[in-house]
Amino acid sequence: MARRWWTLLVVCAAMFMLLIDVNVVVVALPDIQHALGASFGSLQWMTDAYALTLAALLLTTGFLADKYGRRRVFALGLAVFTGGSLLCGLAPNASTLVLFRAVQGVGGAMVSATSLALLAGSFQGRQRGVAFGVWGAVAGVATGLGPVLGGVLTGGVGWRAIFLVNVPVGVAALVIAVRRVEESRAPRGGRIDWPGMATLTAGLFSLVYGLISASGSGSGGSGGGFGERGVLLWLGLAALCLVAFAVVESRVAEPMFSLSLLRIPTFLGGSVAAFAMNASLYGVFFYLVLYLQNGLGAGPLITGVRLLVGSAFTFAAAFAAGRLTSRVPVRWLIGPGLGLVGVGLLLMRGLTAGSDWTHLIPGLIVSGIGAGLVNPPLASTAVGVVPPQRSAMASGVNQTFRQVGVAVGVACYGTIFASSLHATLERRLAADAPALRDKAGEIADAVHRGAADQTTALAPPQTRDALATAIHTAFATSLNAVLLTAGLLALTGAALATTLIRPRDFTPTHPPTPRQATESAGRPGAEAPGGR
Repeated sequence: MARRWWTLLVVCAAMFMLLIDVNVVVVALPDIQHALGASFGSLQWMTDAYALTLAALLLTTGFLADKYGRRRVFALGLAVFTGGSLLCGLAPNASTLVLFRAVQGVGGAMVSATSLALLAGSFQGRQRGVAFGVWGAVAGVATGLGPVLGGVLTGGVGWRAIFLVNVPVGVAALVIAVRRVEESRAPRGGRIDWPGMATLTAGLFSLVYGLISASGSGSGGSGGGFGERGVLLWLGLAALCLVAFAVVESRVAEPMFSLSLLRIPTFLGGSVAAFAMNASLYGVFFYLVLYLQNGLGAGPLITGVRLLVGSAFTFAAAFAAGRLTSRVPVRWLIGPGLGLVGVGLLLMRGLTAGSDWTHLIPGLIVSGIGAGLVNPPLASTAVGVVPPQRSAMASGVNQTFRQVGVAVGVACYGTIFASSLHATLERRLAADAPALRDKAGEIADAVHRGAADQTTALAPPQTRDALATAIHTAFATSLNAVLLTAGLLALTGAALATTLIRPRDFTPTHPPTPRQATESAGRPGAEAPGGR
């Protein structure tokens, strides 16, 4: 088998492992919460610690990969991620699990930043479209199997298995990467952009940490919001560092991130789409799982099967989109796809205290189709507007926007969810159970911890029915608020992506056929044949 197909195999296996891990963890969070006695804040950190390190290091690792070798950084990332997975599976408490999730994030950054660059360097022309289509289909499979596999492992073996299953896959992928994948790097060396690396990493870390703090992650879900002094300090530091990064990159000879890329409409549009995709649908996943398990009392396996309703359509749409990327301009896949994501999220709204999970089915299907249409062409857009020697940097930027999107989404929705939950509980208890009104904050924290049933059981007998109804109403109302925000975000991203992404920005990947050359004559900068 040619080396380029080995490259496709190992890249897809690695990304499958990374994506499975994210979805598996989300489904297993309630079991982890009970097993380790974790707070709602700790649960958010188990998601955000991974996203935080991933987002902060993606662009840096992409830059280092261009300089020192993409296969080398990719293989090292596999080793770090696999080791981090082993440590997560052995974690004795919530704090160490959060720490080891951050280790996973470091390895994930190295793998994510180089995966698309390895494919872009190994495949050209129509074969590149096929490779990205396969990559997108694998992402769809991972999205679909993640919740189910998480339910099977968590319910049948235990939550630790969701991390330990990565070890044999990671070892096998590492062996193939070292033995079969060709090395590639930027043709020129140059100095490492240390000031750029330092200011960007500090800026992204401060931004995501400030957003997480605003959502109340550190205080059981009842944090002080964006007006709290510590939050403002972190966000102010983020702004300062990111401005410093922009100044540094505009002055160095070989920047780690050429800001001129943002002046390419398609690159900017792809970055916006990556952020909107992950901040909307994937940011909401955390809260959908909490609703299905803590709100409706479903187990992890049942939750996974229910989420598979949407993920199955993601896989089918991703497979179709991968085949269409060589025939249809990506703006007509990414923009409408994001639009479907937004429509699907809005269709999930309207939840009430008496709603069953079937209320979510139409929205899961529509948003799943939208996600499948977006992911394969978005992958090719990331590296399609730059020359091959800058592909790791471009891939790193796109993945950074994706991961910042997840972190920002989870954090901001946490603020919305906690605020709405407390307000709705206080209002309903004042009307139906006045004796419990002053305990609305404690009850909200108990709901965050997954202890709603225990709280209801400990309440005075005459208030239990009213309390149970108030909790279900508050949970549904809060999720409705999150879904509205996420849906509007996806629709905004769809409009911007459709406007900004244009065929003429893509770099040619192979010589045009005579017919294509004739069709392109007189159109400077026309879309690359066989491209996007």
